[in-house]
Amino acid sequence: MHTTRTFTGAAVGALTLVALSGCADGATPAADDRLAVLASFYPLQYVVEQVGGDLVAVTSLTPPGAEPHDVELSPSQVREVGEAGVVVYLAGFQAAVDDAIAARTPEHVVDAGATAAVADGDPHFWLDPTMLAAVAPDVAAMLAEADPDNAEAYTAGAEALVTDLTALDEEFVEGLARCDLSVIVTAHAAFAYLTERYGLEQVGLSGLDPEAEPSPARLREIREVVEANGVTTVFTEALVSPKVAETLAADLGIATAVLDPVESQVDPAVDYRGAMEQNLVALRDALGCA
Repeated sequence: MHTTRTFTGAAVGALTLVALSGCADGATPAADDRLAVLASFYPLQYVVEQVGGDLVAVTSLTPPGAEPHDVELSPSQVREVGEAGVVVYLAGFQAAVDDAIAARTPEHVVDAGATAAVADGDPHFWLDPTMLAAVAPDVAAMLAEADPDNAEAYTAGAEALVTDLTALDEEFVEGLARCDLSVIVTAHAAFAYLTERYGLEQVGLSGLDPEAEPSPARLREIREVVEANGVTTVFTEALVSPKVAETLAADLGIATAVLDPVESQVDPAVDYRGAMEQNLVALRDALGCA
C-alpha cells in the first residue's frame, strides 16, 4: 500500500527532493549498510549529505555540471524513483521528476513545491541560506522514518547544518551591509531570494528560463539600468552561454563575472557553501562593498 506524507519546515520554503533507493520497502540500506538516498538536484543532495553524514549514500538525479531545469531521466532512474522509500522533491521544477513520481507512485512523498515560499513561481529558494536551513529538519525527519535506529544522529546533523547556514547568512549580511551599489545585472533571473534577503535589486537579461534570449527591447532596458545605477558588472553563469552578457558588457565598457545559482555542482571541490562564499566575493567586488 502506498501512502503520501508531507513535511514542512519551520520556515516556509523547505523544498526538497530526496529518494531512498533500494528495495521497495524503503528502509533497506545500501550494500555498504549506509542508507541509499536519491536527490533530485544538487542543493538537495547537499542537505542530505550534511544531515545524514556517514549514515547515507547520496546520489542525484541531475548529473554534476548539468542544467537541472531540463534533466531527463533514464528508464532505470524512473524505476529507482518508484522503488524509493522516500521521495522529497520540488514539484514544477523538473518536469521529468514530476512525471516519474506520478507514474511510479513512490511509497512516501514529500512535496514542498506548494509552499508559500515558491508561490511566486521562482524555485531558487536555496540562494537564501536561511531557507535552505529550513529544509534540514524535514530531511532529518524523513531519514529517521526510513532508518529509525539513527534518528538521533539525523536530528543532530540537521541542527549542525542549521547552525552552519545561519553563520553563512550572517557572513552575507555583514559582507553586503556597506556597499556603494545595490543593483545587480544577471544573465538569468534566478537570484530573487538572494537579493531580497540582502537588500539588493536584481535585473535579469532573461527571466527564470536560463536559455531564453533577451529581446532587443530588453537589452535597451538593461543598458538604461546600467547607466542610471552605475553598474560595473554583468554577471554570467557557468552552465549558461555567456555570449549575450559578454557582448552587452563589452558594448557598455563594463566587466563580467560569474555568479553561481548553485543549481548544480560545477566543481567537485566546491560544495554549496563554497559556491555561496565565492558568490559573496563576486558581489562585494561588483558592488564596491567596504
